[in-house]
Amino acid sequence: MKEVKLYTWSYCPYCKRAIALLDKKKIDYVEIGIDGDSQKFNELSLKTGHKSVPFVFINNEFIGGFAELKALNNSSALDKILGK
Repeated sequence: MKEVKLYTWSYCPYCKRAIALLDKKKIDYVEIGIDGDSQKFNELSLKTGHKSVPFVFINNEFIGGFAELKALNNSSALDKILGK
């Protein structure tokens, strides 16, 4: 299976929803908390063009935040990307 990595803030409701979606689908992931790390947030924002957490990567490719993850799941594309 491909590596899924999330950069999150612990108090972010969209981060919690992304984690819940992955947990429900039994998808392994690595969560990297960046609470208070404005340098890492700015680095990720510049790299991806995305302005909010979570930052979701699959095999080091940025796929978006929770809305994009949910849309991929709803269209069954997430399973295809992950090779399920």
